[in-house]
Amino acid sequence: MKINVAVIDDNAFLIKAVLDKLSFFEDIHIKFTAVDGAMACEKIKEENNVQVILMDIEMPKMNGIQATEIIKNLHPQIKIIMLTVLDNDESVFKAIQAGADGYFLKEVDPQTLYDGILQTINGGAAMTPSIAMKTLKLLRNPLVMEREVQLDEVQLTSREVEVLEQLSKGLTYHLIAENLVLSPFTIRKHIENIYRKLQVHSKIEAIQQAKKRNIIE
Repeated sequence: MKINVAVIDDNAFLIKAVLDKLSFFEDIHIKFTAVDGAMACEKIKEENNVQVILMDIEMPKMNGIQATEIIKNLHPQIKIIMLTVLDNDESVFKAIQAGADGYFLKEVDPQTLYDGILQTINGGAAMTPSIAMKTLKLLRNPLVMEREVQLDEVQLTSREVEVLEQLSKGLTYHLIAENLVLSPFTIRKHIENIYRKLQVHSKIEAIQQAKKRNIIE
């Protein structure tokens, strides 16, 4: 029986590399390829008999995690295996949240990729060993990972960044208010918002988090 597979990647050379790996196996049939998540979502409407999608993460227009969430909501029966160079905790966490059924790094050898496709079709969760270890870690510490992901998505306003920069220079609320031509009360409100967004409780923690995330220098 043929296994219908789609390959999604914004790099044509890497798509060919995946197709070459799968060409060793007669039961694998490539239904389509796409260069971004948006194209994948469109093509899946026409090719709804696809059984497995090999999905890159970093792509223009729509990344693989966004595409995975959309496709899994519309077609939960389709198995999606992330095939990426990204092995950081955040990518693994978000992919699993989006509904990914497996996760391989791109250097995976042909036999392991093929076995992973079969395993996933049969209800398993095929993963590169290092990714499996990260997944166990996330299961043990979901709240810690959730907090890290939330922090990565922090959006400070330009005014809040200005206040943080002044704060990092050791200035008092009154001096910051004078420099930015604002009232001390307004400065306090900005700092409250900064603390809330960065999930910190002190000036030192706020400055450390902001520098860590390149919000300020």
